[in-house]
Amino acid sequence: MLRYFTAGESHGEALTAFLSGIPAGLKIDQAFLDRELWRRQQGYGRGGRMKIERDTAHILSGVHHGQTIGSPIAVGLENKDWKNWQESLPVGEGDPEKHKQVKSPRPGHADLAGALKYNFPEARYVLERASARESAARVAIGAIAKLFLRELGIEVLSHVVTTGGVSVTGQVPWEKIRALYDRDEVLLNCADPEVEKHMKAEVDKVLKTGDSIGGVFEVVAWRVPPGLGTYAQWDERLDALLAAAVMSLQAVKAVEIGTGVASAFAFGSAVHDEIGYSGTSGFTAFSRSHNNAGGIEGGVSNGEELRVRGYLKPISTLRRPLQSVDFATREPVKAAYERSDVCVVPAAGVAAEAMVALTLARCALEKFGGDSMVEILRNFQGYCEQLKNY
Repeated sequence: MLRYFTAGESHGEALTAFLSGIPAGLKIDQAFLDRELWRRQQGYGRGGRMKIERDTAHILSGVHHGQTIGSPIAVGLENKDWKNWQESLPVGEGDPEKHKQVKSPRPGHADLAGALKYNFPEARYVLERASARESAARVAIGAIAKLFLRELGIEVLSHVVTTGGVSVTGQVPWEKIRALYDRDEVLLNCADPEVEKHMKAEVDKVLKTGDSIGGVFEVVAWRVPPGLGTYAQWDERLDALLAAAVMSLQAVKAVEIGTGVASAFAFGSAVHDEIGYSGTSGFTAFSRSHNNAGGIEGGVSNGEELRVRGYLKPISTLRRPLQSVDFATREPVKAAYERSDVCVVPAAGVAAEAMVALTLARCALEKFGGDSMVEILRNFQGYCEQLKNY
């Protein structure tokens, strides 16, 4: 019911995102969309590109008088850096002498694999689409998915768990994650100020050495009702959908639901969330001793907070380049370097929020389907009554 895709290149004229399936009558808050895009651009260790771009969502279709009308939504994001690339990356033939080649592939990037796949003599066109700049378009439509989820009482946010070798210990409560959203300065988007200082010091180290640094972010979805997703088919399981959505982000190399990694090394008695019955609770009167499952059991949301972690490798463009090979001569050279970030873990968390929100919106539309917000809210409220009376 919910379909979306993006178009555009890193140094092209614009990025475009298309979102189909959002019901009519959803109020669109332009300021909220632009703040989500702003959040993606923040973080300690970002590169020079963020000083150029000031992303704002330009809605081209599907919204009128401040509300969705049920038709496909198209959103455009201007690339302000385009003015510096019009001659070297034109739509038409242009002057070949002005083309800026990527002459040696970067280890860890899509450069070589993409050039081999599409039979390109060098990696410029690969870089342009494989770049994480594309994730800005996802954040724009993810913000619309967030507005839809808010109508159901669901919120989606993220925080940074690890940067380099520095980590937050224990499960960070929702209230602390929610408080991060209101900060005017993102830094490393860590809920523990002392740990964030040490994370900042880690980034400073790699800034001095010309290296890059990765980490772990956690996306938390609050007040997700039980019953989203299903165990009926492999490709309809909520955890599988979320894993694919988060893994699709540039530089994410692993995804974890709840305490999935640690659980693999523990006994079942210490892992599984014991069930109780309190008589009063959120969606139902059933309760859990803890939330190691991350809000999903058997591919279905269980009413607990949904927690998804993404493990982000270090950025593959290094100011101190690794060994590579020249595309033309096949001789050993240092890998190509273009303006790049040093640490993008907070920004990746925001992009992952968008992917989680789009996935939950899809599952919610399948569960409570309707063509208008009035119809969907009526169906949702009826389901909530069903849960309370269970």
